[in-house]
Amino acid sequence: MTPLQARNAAYSLALAVPAALMAGALVSQYVFGLYPCQMCWWQRYPHIAAIVLALLAFTMKGAGKGRGAGDMAVILAATATGISGLIGAFHAGVEYGWWEGVTACATVAESGGNALDAIMNAPVIRCDVAPWSLFGVSLAGFNFLISITGAVLVFALLGKGRKGA
Repeated sequence: MTPLQARNAAYSLALAVPAALMAGALVSQYVFGLYPCQMCWWQRYPHIAAIVLALLAFTMKGAGKGRGAGDMAVILAATATGISGLIGAFHAGVEYGWWEGVTACATVAESGGNALDAIMNAPVIRCDVAPWSLFGVSLAGFNFLISITGAVLVFALLGKGRKGA
C-alpha cells in the first residue's frame, strides 16, 4: 500500500467506522426496539462528532487546503471514535457486573400526544442489563471492540500515509 493509498484509507475508515456503528445503533433502536440507556447515548455523541469531523476532513482534502487541516480532522475523528469505544468498555463492564455504573436507568418518552401519558408509559431502560448479546458480547462490548480497532487502524494508516509526505 502506497502512502497515498494509506492516507485515503485512513480518511475513509475515519468516516466508515462511526457511520456504521451509528447506523447499527439506529437500526437496533428503530427496527428492533432496543431503546438506548443513558450510557448508550453517551457512546453515540462521540460517534456523531467523528462523523462530522470525518466529513469535514474530506471537504478539506478536496478543497486542497493541505495535508495538515484534513489530517487533523481525521485525527480528531479517530480520537472521538476511540472515546466512544472507551465509554463502551466502561458500559460493558457495568453490564457484566465488573463495576457499578454512574446511572442505573433511563427512559425514552415518545413525543406527540399527551405528555403525561408518554412519560408514564415510557419504557425504563437499565444501563446494567445488556438487552442483546452475541457470543456473550453486548452491544457496548462490540462498540468497544470495533471503535478501538477502527481508531487504531486510522492512526496507523495515517502514520503510514505521512511517511510518504
